[in-house]
Amino acid sequence: MSAAENPHRLGPRPLPLHLATAYMTWTSSCAGLPLLKSGLPFLRAGEARPQRPKSESPANFQQLLNEIEAHDLSDFTQSLTQEVRGRLSAFLAGIETYRAHPYRRALTDPPICWEEGSTRLLDFGTLQTGSRDTARAGKKETAILVVPSLVNRSYVLDLTEQSSLMRWLSSQGFRPYLLDWGAPNEIEESFSLTNYIAGYLDRALDHVLTQTGGRPPVLMGYCMGGLLALALAQRREKDLAGLALLATPWNFHTAGSGVSIDQMAMVNSSYLPLASQLGHLPVDALQSLFTILEPMVVPRKFVTFSRLDPAGFAAQKFVAVEDWINDGVPLAAPVARECLEGWYQQNRPGTNTWQIAGKTVVPEELELPCLAAVPTQDRIVPPDSALALCTALKKVEILRPSSGHIGMIVGQQAVDELWRPLACWMTALRH
Repeated sequence: MSAAENPHRLGPRPLPLHLATAYMTWTSSCAGLPLLKSGLPFLRAGEARPQRPKSESPANFQQLLNEIEAHDLSDFTQSLTQEVRGRLSAFLAGIETYRAHPYRRALTDPPICWEEGSTRLLDFGTLQTGSRDTARAGKKETAILVVPSLVNRSYVLDLTEQSSLMRWLSSQGFRPYLLDWGAPNEIEESFSLTNYIAGYLDRALDHVLTQTGGRPPVLMGYCMGGLLALALAQRREKDLAGLALLATPWNFHTAGSGVSIDQMAMVNSSYLPLASQLGHLPVDALQSLFTILEPMVVPRKFVTFSRLDPAGFAAQKFVAVEDWINDGVPLAAPVARECLEGWYQQNRPGTNTWQIAGKTVVPEELELPCLAAVPTQDRIVPPDSALALCTALKKVEILRPSSGHIGMIVGQQAVDELWRPLACWMTALRH
């Protein structure tokens, strides 16, 4: 059941983890203040301190110590306590406002033109009517097969009437087809990535080719879907006109990855047995992995949300995105192992050891024209990870949207920084 159908919001998921993270992080400032002031001599301003990596020491640390030294400790403690209470109150208020917000996604899905198991293929080209249909008559449209992540619902690409990349591409004369993976059923819980790529994805492409009369479509993948699309492109290169990769990771051990190999091994030692036992990795477990990458992102964004006018456009957009984030799907147990262990822990894509259907995925071998969008503020897929794939591809044009992982798709600058350049690139493939 999607967020649009369910009036009871569960997010931000997992809520206990976000509440505990915010409380412990902010209240630890109160506990740490006396230590900074007098309890740990080597932390005092002006005194020698052990050398630490720059990444562990904020640039303004010395300035903070100077400010603490300049104020009475009791006054400073009182001000700090008030600030902590204010942030916690704002965080809780933001959550309550979100959970009670009247917005519900009301877009109707386009027709399903193909489906197998839990996977559907949505034909957005059928949404254009009237004069637009007339304009399309006699014109060979460029078809686009769009592949989203397996762990998120596909409708981030069709979020609202105003923020729908799929509907916009259709209005520009393209024929977009969007895969919607759905939650794995009992049979699909035994699926590997090979089952999805060499099975469902292969056959979805076959269907698109029947609709185009054999004209090769553009293949486009977003995030994890970009890796799936890349593997399909290597299998079916002659059937494709081009490959667009949006925020697609490749080297999982680059700087800024957020989780070390040892940390990932510890996570896997708990999560993978759980997935094996249940047949899938639950949504809340998956969401907690994103929290590990940036623990305080949820508290900070809900504090900001608490200050918005609930009836305003910005608040509605926040709720729309947040509903999508919390409306995830479980990951089949074999796929969870391939991703968490094979990708994040062992870095098989980045070391050219990732295989699909017995064949290694090697982007250097791909001759297709490619477009790679690498957002500069991405926290989910570090830019260096995505740029490593750009380096490996032979024919690639790179876009650098000044946004984050989701903002690149639905943000205020998405039309100018991604949608239009993407359309221009695909139009040029026709010539």
